[in-house]
Amino acid sequence: MSLAPRVVLVHRRTELDELLARHGTRGQAEFFLRTRGRDLAEVTEADAALRAALKTASAAIPLDWRRGEVERADLDRFLFTPEDIVVVVGQDGLIANVAKYLDGQPVIGVTPARPGVLVKHPPHAVADLVRSTGDVEHRTMAELTADDGQRLLALNEIYLGHAGHQTARYRLGVGGGPRERQASSGILVGTGTGATGWCGSVWRERRSGLRLPAPGEARLVWFVREAWPSPTTGTEHTEGELTGTPLTVEVESDRLVAFGDGLEADTVALTRGQTATFVPAAKTVHLVR
Repeated sequence: MSLAPRVVLVHRRTELDELLARHGTRGQAEFFLRTRGRDLAEVTEADAALRAALKTASAAIPLDWRRGEVERADLDRFLFTPEDIVVVVGQDGLIANVAKYLDGQPVIGVTPARPGVLVKHPPHAVADLVRSTGDVEHRTMAELTADDGQRLLALNEIYLGHAGHQTARYRLGVGGGPRERQASSGILVGTGTGATGWCGSVWRERRSGLRLPAPGEARLVWFVREAWPSPTTGTEHTEGELTGTPLTVEVESDRLVAFGDGLEADTVALTRGQTATFVPAAKTVHLVR
């Protein structure tokens, strides 16, 4: 006898929760916000909207199905199973946060307020969506693999650079070509999903001639940030795309870090002499339409 499906609700603490944890009382939180020209009512409304969305999504789960719930801060300790249906309630970034912990499970993005790029569905749609998860959009991910076995996945982009945002020194190569020694503010490797964010900003600012990938396209783009020439460093290779040929980076700083989707707390550390390889990930995020 097969197990009933399990629906896992994913959310994060609201701003109100964080304010109360920091300041202790609503009065203190209100005073803190007022000194910054904000109103507690705005934060309270957002909190109520998320709680209402979670309540509606939870009520939509069939009574004979299993269920689970996890906050963003606990994702690295939560065990997803292949049979799970993942319902993410919140903002677009929360889907990026959970993506690297999944392996083919359908993901339903639910918005408590205005629809986003990834969280498109209203809470009342969950009742139908959990029963019909076959129509999915495959979103490509970026993957970094270090020569010591460390691995990092990201739905938007991976950043590699100095932890203190100082000069990063490394040798960069594409495929089997010669490696160029560079000094820069770091490297961004992004997906089609990330093309609407950080990578897209860099692309527009430098008026790049690259064609940004579509969200489901198994192609990445990469940009070197603020590379500068010197007698020992070059700037010939500062952007490109990745399909069948990987991007390799050999670290020449004492220590560089890589993190995905803006989560600096979850990093891969690389020391002098180590090599990182970037490719489109083999697995994709299965986003329910």
